[in-house]
Amino acid sequence: MTLVRETHSPQPKSSFDLSAYLADRVKKVEVALDSAVPITYPEKIYESMRYSLLAGGKRLRPILCLATCELVGGTVEMAMPTACALEMIHTMSLIHDDLPAMDNDDYRRGKLTNHKVYGDDIAILAGDGLLAYAFEIVADRTQNVPPQQVLQVISRLGNAVGAAGLVGGQVVDLDSEGLSDVSEETLNFIHTHKTGALLEACVVCGALLAGATPDDLDRLSRYAQNIGLAFQIVDDILDITATQEQLGKTAGKDLQAKKVTYPSLWGIEESKRRAQHLVESAQAELAIFGEKAQPLLAIADFITNRTH
Repeated sequence: MTLVRETHSPQPKSSFDLSAYLADRVKKVEVALDSAVPITYPEKIYESMRYSLLAGGKRLRPILCLATCELVGGTVEMAMPTACALEMIHTMSLIHDDLPAMDNDDYRRGKLTNHKVYGDDIAILAGDGLLAYAFEIVADRTQNVPPQQVLQVISRLGNAVGAAGLVGGQVVDLDSEGLSDVSEETLNFIHTHKTGALLEACVVCGALLAGATPDDLDRLSRYAQNIGLAFQIVDDILDITATQEQLGKTAGKDLQAKKVTYPSLWGIEESKRRAQHLVESAQAELAIFGEKAQPLLAIADFITNRTH
Protein backbone atom coordinates (compact mmCIF):
# COMPACT_ATOMS: atom_id res chain seq x y z
CA MET A 1 0.00 0.00 0.00
CA THR A 2 1.42 3.39 -0.99
CA LEU A 3 1.19 6.09 1.64
CA VAL A 4 1.77 9.77 1.04
CA ARG A 5 4.97 10.78 2.75
CA GLU A 6 4.55 13.14 5.68
CA THR A 7 6.15 16.53 5.13
CA HIS A 8 5.11 18.14 8.41
CA SER A 9 4.43 16.97 11.93
CA PRO A 10 0.74 16.43 12.70
CA GLN A 11 -0.89 19.43 14.29
CA PRO A 12 -1.82 19.29 17.98
CA LYS A 13 -5.43 18.60 18.88
CA SER A 14 -7.59 21.66 19.49
CA SER A 15 -10.83 22.42 21.25
CA PHE A 16 -12.64 22.79 17.92
CA ASP A 17 -16.27 21.63 18.29
CA LEU A 18 -16.74 19.35 15.32
CA SER A 19 -20.26 18.29 16.36
CA ALA A 20 -21.49 21.86 16.32
CA TYR A 21 -19.69 22.58 13.07
CA LEU A 22 -21.14 19.52 11.32
CA ALA A 23 -24.65 20.23 12.63
CA ASP A 24 -24.51 23.78 11.27
CA ARG A 25 -23.17 22.71 7.88
CA VAL A 26 -25.57 19.77 7.57
CA LYS A 27 -28.49 22.11 8.19
CA LYS A 28 -27.29 24.49 5.45
CA VAL A 29 -26.73 21.64 3.00
CA GLU A 30 -30.14 20.09 3.70
CA VAL A 31 -31.91 23.39 3.04
CA ALA A 32 -29.99 23.87 -0.21
CA LEU A 33 -30.66 20.31 -1.42
CA ASP A 34 -34.35 20.55 -0.61
CA SER A 35 -34.76 23.74 -2.64
CA ALA A 36 -32.58 22.48 -5.50
CA VAL A 37 -34.90 19.65 -6.56
CA PRO A 38 -38.57 20.71 -6.37
CA ILE A 39 -41.29 18.29 -7.46
CA THR A 40 -42.73 19.01 -10.89
CA TYR A 41 -44.08 16.99 -13.82
CA PRO A 42 -43.47 14.06 -14.22
CA GLU A 43 -43.73 13.85 -10.45
CA LYS A 44 -42.56 10.25 -10.11
CA ILE A 45 -38.98 10.93 -11.20
CA TYR A 46 -38.58 13.98 -8.97
CA GLU A 47 -40.06 12.10 -6.02
CA SER A 48 -37.60 9.26 -6.63
CA MET A 49 -34.66 11.67 -6.88
CA ARG A 50 -35.69 13.43 -3.67
CA TYR A 51 -36.35 10.13 -1.87
CA SER A 52 -32.67 9.23 -1.97
CA LEU A 53 -31.17 12.73 -2.05
CA LEU A 54 -32.99 13.81 1.12
CA ALA A 55 -32.66 10.51 2.99
CA GLY A 56 -30.15 11.95 5.45
CA GLY A 57 -26.60 10.81 5.87
CA LYS A 58 -23.45 12.49 7.15
CA ARG A 59 -23.23 14.92 4.20
CA LEU A 60 -19.48 14.55 4.52
CA ARG A 61 -18.78 15.24 0.84
CA PRO A 62 -20.53 18.60 0.56
CA ILE A 63 -19.13 19.64 3.93
CA LEU A 64 -15.60 18.87 2.75
CA CYS A 65 -16.21 21.11 -0.25
CA LEU A 66 -17.53 23.96 1.91
CA ALA A 67 -14.73 23.62 4.48
CA THR A 68 -11.98 23.63 1.87
CA CYS A 69 -13.43 26.62 0.06
CA GLU A 70 -13.49 28.56 3.33
CA LEU A 71 -9.98 27.41 4.21
CA VAL A 72 -8.60 28.90 1.01
CA GLY A 73 -10.48 32.17 1.48
CA GLY A 74 -13.82 31.54 -0.20
CA THR A 75 -17.34 31.47 1.22
CA VAL A 76 -20.07 28.92 1.89
CA GLU A 77 -22.29 30.73 -0.61
CA MET A 78 -19.90 30.42 -3.54
CA ALA A 79 -19.31 26.72 -2.80
CA MET A 80 -22.88 25.59 -2.02
CA PRO A 81 -23.97 24.78 -5.62
CA THR A 82 -20.89 22.56 -6.06
CA ALA A 83 -21.43 21.04 -2.61
CA CYS A 84 -24.99 20.12 -3.62
CA ALA A 85 -23.74 18.75 -6.94
CA LEU A 86 -21.28 16.50 -5.13
CA GLU A 87 -24.06 15.12 -2.93
CA MET A 88 -26.21 14.53 -6.03
CA ILE A 89 -23.37 12.59 -7.66
CA HIS A 90 -22.79 10.61 -4.47
CA THR A 91 -26.50 9.83 -4.21
CA MET A 92 -26.56 8.69 -7.84
CA SER A 93 -23.71 6.30 -7.08
CA LEU A 94 -25.61 4.87 -4.09
CA ILE A 95 -28.84 4.40 -6.06
CA HIS A 96 -27.01 2.59 -8.85
CA ASP A 97 -24.72 0.64 -6.49
CA ASP A 98 -27.76 -0.80 -4.69
CA LEU A 99 -29.37 -2.14 -7.88
CA PRO A 100 -29.72 -5.93 -8.35
CA ALA A 101 -27.20 -5.85 -11.21
CA MET A 102 -24.61 -4.23 -8.93
CA ASP A 103 -24.38 -4.79 -5.14
CA ASN A 104 -28.07 -5.71 -4.81
CA ASP A 105 -28.97 -4.16 -1.46
CA ASP A 106 -32.40 -3.61 0.08
CA TYR A 107 -31.53 -0.86 2.57
CA ARG A 108 -29.63 2.41 2.49
CA ARG A 109 -29.45 4.98 5.31
CA GLY A 110 -32.00 2.92 7.24
CA LYS A 111 -34.62 3.06 4.47
CA LEU A 112 -35.58 0.80 1.60
CA THR A 113 -33.32 1.40 -1.38
CA ASN A 114 -34.64 3.44 -4.27
CA HIS A 115 -35.33 0.50 -6.58
CA LYS A 116 -37.26 -1.28 -3.83
CA VAL A 117 -39.65 1.67 -3.67
CA TYR A 118 -39.78 2.88 -7.28
CA GLY A 119 -38.56 -0.10 -9.30
CA ASP A 120 -35.30 -0.67 -11.14
CA ASP A 121 -36.29 1.44 -14.13
CA ILE A 122 -37.14 4.61 -12.20
CA ALA A 123 -34.15 4.13 -9.87
CA ILE A 124 -31.79 4.07 -12.85
CA LEU A 125 -33.41 7.19 -14.27
CA ALA A 126 -33.35 8.94 -10.87
CA GLY A 127 -29.60 8.38 -10.69
CA ASP A 128 -29.22 9.65 -14.26
CA GLY A 129 -31.31 12.70 -13.45
CA LEU A 130 -29.24 13.57 -10.39
CA LEU A 131 -25.98 13.14 -12.29
CA ALA A 132 -27.09 15.43 -15.12
CA TYR A 133 -28.48 18.03 -12.75
CA ALA A 134 -25.23 18.10 -10.76
CA PHE A 135 -23.43 19.70 -13.70
CA GLU A 136 -26.32 22.04 -14.44
CA ILE A 137 -26.45 23.40 -10.90
CA VAL A 138 -22.71 24.14 -10.86
CA ALA A 139 -22.92 25.96 -14.19
CA ASP A 140 -26.11 27.90 -13.49
CA ARG A 141 -26.03 28.69 -9.78
CA THR A 142 -22.40 29.37 -8.89
CA GLN A 143 -21.95 33.07 -8.15
CA ASN A 144 -18.96 35.35 -7.53
CA VAL A 145 -16.52 32.84 -9.00
CA PRO A 146 -14.56 33.51 -12.23
CA PRO A 147 -15.93 31.42 -15.15
CA GLN A 148 -12.59 29.69 -15.70
CA GLN A 149 -12.63 28.35 -12.14
CA VAL A 150 -16.21 27.10 -12.59
CA LEU A 151 -15.10 25.27 -15.74
CA GLN A 152 -12.23 23.69 -13.81
CA VAL A 153 -14.73 22.42 -11.23
CA ILE A 154 -17.01 20.97 -13.92
CA SER A 155 -14.04 19.22 -15.54
CA ARG A 156 -12.89 17.83 -12.20
CA LEU A 157 -16.37 16.49 -11.42
CA GLY A 158 -16.58 14.77 -14.81
CA ASN A 159 -13.22 13.12 -14.28
CA ALA A 160 -14.11 11.94 -10.77
CA VAL A 161 -17.39 10.33 -11.76
CA GLY A 162 -16.42 8.77 -15.11
CA ALA A 163 -14.36 5.81 -16.25
CA ALA A 164 -11.20 7.45 -14.89
CA GLY A 165 -12.78 7.61 -11.45
CA LEU A 166 -15.91 6.17 -9.84
CA VAL A 167 -17.11 4.15 -12.84
CA GLY A 168 -13.70 2.61 -13.41
CA GLY A 169 -13.38 1.63 -9.77
CA GLN A 170 -16.84 0.06 -9.82
CA VAL A 171 -15.97 -2.00 -12.89
CA VAL A 172 -12.84 -3.46 -11.29
CA ASP A 173 -14.80 -4.04 -8.06
CA LEU A 174 -17.44 -6.05 -9.92
CA ASP A 175 -14.80 -8.01 -11.85
CA SER A 176 -13.03 -8.86 -8.59
CA GLU A 177 -16.04 -10.32 -6.76
CA GLY A 178 -15.54 -13.94 -5.80
CA LEU A 179 -11.84 -13.97 -6.73
CA SER A 180 -9.45 -15.25 -4.08
CA ASP A 181 -6.29 -13.72 -5.50
CA VAL A 182 -7.16 -10.00 -5.57
CA SER A 183 -3.96 -8.12 -4.79
CA GLU A 184 -3.49 -5.16 -2.50
CA GLU A 185 -2.64 -3.11 -5.59
CA THR A 186 -5.98 -3.97 -7.20
CA LEU A 187 -7.85 -3.29 -3.98
CA ASN A 188 -6.19 0.11 -3.74
CA PHE A 189 -7.14 0.84 -7.36
CA ILE A 190 -10.78 -0.03 -6.68
CA HIS A 191 -11.09 2.22 -3.68
CA THR A 192 -8.97 5.16 -4.79
CA HIS A 193 -11.30 5.31 -7.80
CA LYS A 194 -14.68 4.09 -6.54
CA THR A 195 -14.58 6.03 -3.25
CA GLY A 196 -11.47 8.19 -3.21
CA ALA A 197 -11.88 10.03 -6.52
CA LEU A 198 -15.12 11.70 -5.48
CA LEU A 199 -13.83 12.52 -2.00
CA GLU A 200 -10.76 14.09 -3.55
CA ALA A 201 -12.98 16.06 -5.94
CA CYS A 202 -14.92 17.43 -2.97
CA VAL A 203 -11.77 18.92 -1.50
CA VAL A 204 -10.16 20.03 -4.75
CA CYS A 205 -13.34 21.62 -6.12
CA GLY A 206 -13.78 23.66 -2.96
CA ALA A 207 -10.21 24.87 -3.33
CA LEU A 208 -10.60 25.62 -7.06
CA LEU A 209 -13.66 27.76 -6.42
CA ALA A 210 -11.66 29.91 -4.01
CA GLY A 211 -8.70 30.26 -6.38
CA ALA A 212 -6.19 28.08 -4.53
CA THR A 213 -2.56 28.14 -5.61
CA PRO A 214 -1.08 25.06 -7.34
CA ASP A 215 0.95 24.26 -4.20
CA ASP A 216 -2.13 24.41 -1.99
CA LEU A 217 -4.07 22.27 -4.47
CA ASP A 218 -1.32 19.64 -4.26
CA ARG A 219 -1.37 19.65 -0.45
CA LEU A 220 -5.15 19.41 -0.34
CA SER A 221 -5.17 16.63 -2.95
CA ARG A 222 -2.78 14.58 -0.82
CA TYR A 223 -4.91 15.25 2.25
CA ALA A 224 -7.99 14.04 0.38
CA GLN A 225 -6.30 10.96 -1.08
CA ASN A 226 -5.28 9.84 2.39
CA ILE A 227 -8.63 10.44 4.07
CA GLY A 228 -10.36 8.76 1.11
CA LEU A 229 -8.42 5.54 1.57
CA ALA A 230 -8.79 5.72 5.35
CA PHE A 231 -12.54 6.15 4.87
CA GLN A 232 -12.73 2.96 2.83
CA ILE A 233 -10.63 0.95 5.28
CA VAL A 234 -12.96 2.00 8.08
CA ASP A 235 -15.96 1.10 5.88
CA ASP A 236 -14.51 -2.39 5.42
CA ILE A 237 -14.02 -2.74 9.17
CA LEU A 238 -17.55 -1.56 9.95
CA ASP A 239 -19.03 -4.01 7.45
CA ILE A 240 -17.67 -6.72 9.75
CA THR A 241 -18.11 -5.15 13.19
CA ALA A 242 -21.24 -2.96 13.00
CA THR A 243 -24.91 -3.94 12.95
CA GLN A 244 -27.44 -3.16 10.22
CA GLU A 245 -29.05 -0.61 12.55
CA GLN A 246 -25.73 1.19 13.00
CA LEU A 247 -24.85 1.11 9.31
CA GLY A 248 -28.29 1.89 7.92
CA LYS A 249 -27.66 -0.80 5.30
CA THR A 250 -27.17 -4.55 5.24
CA ALA A 251 -24.16 -5.58 7.34
CA GLY A 252 -21.76 -8.26 6.16
CA LYS A 253 -22.37 -7.61 2.46
CA ASP A 254 -18.68 -7.83 1.59
CA LEU A 255 -18.40 -11.30 3.08
CA GLN A 256 -21.58 -12.46 1.34
CA ALA A 257 -20.29 -11.19 -2.00
CA LYS A 258 -16.90 -12.84 -1.36
CA LYS A 259 -15.13 -9.51 -1.77
CA VAL A 260 -11.51 -9.03 -0.80
CA THR A 261 -11.34 -6.24 1.77
CA TYR A 262 -8.58 -4.60 3.78
CA PRO A 263 -9.41 -6.62 6.92
CA SER A 264 -9.30 -9.82 4.87
CA LEU A 265 -5.77 -8.90 3.77
CA TRP A 266 -4.39 -7.46 7.00
CA GLY A 267 -6.81 -8.28 9.83
CA ILE A 268 -8.91 -5.76 11.74
CA GLU A 269 -6.25 -4.39 14.09
CA GLU A 270 -3.69 -3.81 11.34
CA SER A 271 -6.41 -2.20 9.21
CA LYS A 272 -7.20 0.19 12.06
CA ARG A 273 -3.51 1.04 12.44
CA ARG A 274 -3.09 1.77 8.75
CA ALA A 275 -6.24 3.90 8.65
CA GLN A 276 -4.92 5.94 11.57
CA HIS A 277 -1.57 6.39 9.84
CA LEU A 278 -3.34 7.65 6.72
CA VAL A 279 -5.28 10.16 8.79
CA GLU A 280 -2.11 11.43 10.44
CA SER A 281 -0.45 11.78 7.03
CA ALA A 282 -3.48 13.70 5.80
CA GLN A 283 -3.40 16.04 8.79
CA ALA A 284 0.30 16.69 8.29
CA GLU A 285 -0.47 18.18 4.87
CA LEU A 286 -2.54 20.89 6.57
CA ALA A 287 0.14 22.21 8.93
CA ILE A 288 0.88 25.18 6.69
CA PHE A 289 -2.71 26.46 7.05
CA GLY A 290 -2.58 26.80 10.84
CA GLU A 291 -5.80 27.33 12.81
CA LYS A 292 -7.86 27.75 9.64
CA ALA A 293 -7.50 24.02 9.00
CA GLN A 294 -9.32 22.96 12.17
CA PRO A 295 -12.47 21.72 10.38
CA LEU A 296 -10.50 19.55 7.96
CA LEU A 297 -8.25 18.25 10.74
CA ALA A 298 -11.27 17.28 12.82
CA ILE A 299 -13.05 15.67 9.87
CA ALA A 300 -9.99 13.47 9.31
CA ASP A 301 -10.21 12.24 12.91
CA PHE A 302 -13.95 11.73 12.51
CA ILE A 303 -13.36 9.33 9.63
CA THR A 304 -11.46 6.82 11.75
CA ASN A 305 -13.62 7.25 14.86
CA ARG A 306 -17.04 6.93 13.22
CA THR A 307 -19.38 4.01 13.96
CA HIS A 308 -21.38 4.03 10.70
